[in-house]
Amino acid sequence: MLDPVIASRLQFAVTTIVHIVFPVISMGLGPFLIYFTWKSIRSQSPVYEQLRRLWTRVFAITFVVGTVTGIVLEFEFGTNFAAFSSFAGELFAGPLAFEGLIAFMLEASFLGIFVFGRDRVGDRAYFLSSVAVGLGSWLSAVWILIANSWMQTPRGYEVVQTGGQEVIRLVDPLAAYLNPRFVWMFVHMQTGVVESVALLLAGIAAYQLSKRARDDSGVLLWRATLKVALVVLLITAPLQVIQGDLYARHVYHTQPEKFAAMEAIWETGRYVPEYIVAFPTSIEGLHTPDAKRLFGLGIPGGASWLASGGDPQAVIRGLNSFPTPHPPVAIVFWAFRIMVALGFWFVLLAFWGGVRLWRGGLYRDRLLLGALQVSAPLGILAVELGWIVTEVGRQPWVVQGLMKTRSGVSPGLSSTEATLTGFVLGYLALLIVYTVVIRRILDTAPPKRGPETDITGQMEESNDE
Repeated sequence: MLDPVIASRLQFAVTTIVHIVFPVISMGLGPFLIYFTWKSIRSQSPVYEQLRRLWTRVFAITFVVGTVTGIVLEFEFGTNFAAFSSFAGELFAGPLAFEGLIAFMLEASFLGIFVFGRDRVGDRAYFLSSVAVGLGSWLSAVWILIANSWMQTPRGYEVVQTGGQEVIRLVDPLAAYLNPRFVWMFVHMQTGVVESVALLLAGIAAYQLSKRARDDSGVLLWRATLKVALVVLLITAPLQVIQGDLYARHVYHTQPEKFAAMEAIWETGRYVPEYIVAFPTSIEGLHTPDAKRLFGLGIPGGASWLASGGDPQAVIRGLNSFPTPHPPVAIVFWAFRIMVALGFWFVLLAFWGGVRLWRGGLYRDRLLLGALQVSAPLGILAVELGWIVTEVGRQPWVVQGLMKTRSGVSPGLSSTEATLTGFVLGYLALLIVYTVVIRRILDTAPPKRGPETDITGQMEESNDE
């Protein structure tokens, strides 16, 4: 039988990995929808009106699926990690409650107006609804990241005895909610979701343009999509790399063991290289990477420079100086490497597209359009990898320095391979159905002018068409 701790973690991981796809898309679409709404109202352009209609449909479906999968995720704190919920509930449950009461209700309340109300309210009220929906989705991230960042760098608490059990008591909400990790996490995550959606829109637009004739009615829509997406990518891709560099330095100072796992540093030393591209020299090097025994493209002293903020001779503490067990180094190290490589690829892609947009020839560059199509899902993959580094790198702690993951699992939980298998198959089916529905909507774009669509994407024909 599978260890209940492993089974619980795998089930939670599957739920999270699938769920996060939908908040990434909805949060990333928020700024685009606000812009498309503003442009359609201000310019009365039919292209931006079509863009608003199209991506509103995608947003609405994504919001519904994300809500369903998110509810399941929150239930798992009680079913799979009840001991953790009892220990840290006073602090952890507060942000989750605020997320539902403030952020979710704001988003859900105005979503009805935004999806169905274009012909029923004035321009100002409708634009306000787009802002409220986008703001609500980002406020959700605020409260979720407050909870998670506290688990990384807990502050503003004390441990007390209640009923013979140790629990966390919140003593300083400001210190807890604005803990050292929160701002770093929020900026990195929200920049990442906008970048991911920019890549997604650019890739979809490139695909649609490659298969449509020049006189197709949707060409103008997809050209506008590609232009807007590339401009956003030009801003977010370099910003994400710069902020990521600073973020890694913060991790070194607050979670040095996680940083050592990210760089596969086992022995304390100086002038540690930073591998941009790395390959193991043996099978052992694949599942137990070591920075001293890797082959690849490395920057001498780069990891020391990254950790210290400019000193390539800086000493970095190695994993062997920390108590065992260590984080799963292979998962953290390779996930971090792939994420960083993707980040630099996005910068290259952004400048490549920017040059083509500025000099002309954007729509004739088949190599660029092909690269954009291949890269469409890679932004979401990078976000997933970032969360793997964040969560796996914290192990064996569920709350850094306070509670180990094994202690946070629900007492008396038995191994349930059947339940885990059911979750995997069910969520895989959900992803397939979602992808099919969204692809059908995109392939039939631009949406016809007429009454607003419902969240299933069906549309009534209007008589003036």
